[in-house]
Amino acid sequence: MNAVFSAPALAAKILRYELSDVLRGRWVVAYACFFLLLSEGLLRFGGGGGQAVLSLLNVVLILLPLVSLLFGALYLYNARDFTEMMLAQPVGRGALFAGLYGGLFVPLAAGFAVGVSLPFVWHPVEAATLATLARLVLTGVLLTASFLALAFVVATRFEDRARGLGVALLVWLGLAVAYDGLVLFVVYTFAAYPLEGPMIALALFNPISLARVLLLLTLDVAALLGYTGAAFERFFGTAWGTGLSLAALLAWWLLPLALARRLFVRKDF
Repeated sequence: MNAVFSAPALAAKILRYELSDVLRGRWVVAYACFFLLLSEGLLRFGGGGGQAVLSLLNVVLILLPLVSLLFGALYLYNARDFTEMMLAQPVGRGALFAGLYGGLFVPLAAGFAVGVSLPFVWHPVEAATLATLARLVLTGVLLTASFLALAFVVATRFEDRARGLGVALLVWLGLAVAYDGLVLFVVYTFAAYPLEGPMIALALFNPISLARVLLLLTLDVAALLGYTGAAFERFFGTAWGTGLSLAALLAWWLLPLALARRLFVRKDF
């Protein structure tokens, strides 16, 4: 590869190669078709657009982080030979990292967004439902970006593939399952104290929990959040609260991404 290329040009060339490589695997098409068939089935048999979006929420919050973590880590492990070959060329590590990350993020995010959204195009739904769907898609894209960045952290930090995939699975279990148990423990243990503030803080420290709160409040089902639902609605329902929550989701993307890039640049391949 020619050394006269700038870092953005190199990153763009690597990104195009990664996109073509990922698309040849056909898994992106299967990923998009899964969400398309799921959305279509929920719209036909799930009781309307709002109920379909609520049901999609439950799948998105579980499946997207798991796929992003496991597939991202597995792909980076499988691309080790390609990475070493590229590093033998006059290619900056930052440009290579950007190309690898973008080559995975774009297909994952696009497959999810297109698959979820298409059935709502040809089914008549209310404008409010479309607005909620747009927030679901945005939240799903941010979750994909966040957990893909975490996957890069894990795959770069742990040399052994089996250990890295195990850590990635533990990260998902911790944020998707164990975190809710921790929240319930806090609520049960400190039930005699006002917990609105701590519960809001706990939501901000978990991207899955934060996404769930934002989308449930959009669907006007704060009662599903328990007795702190009113506090969540007062905080996250305001423009300031919504802005802070989106900033927290962005931080869950950018901070792991910066850490992954730092580890990648310093790693001895």
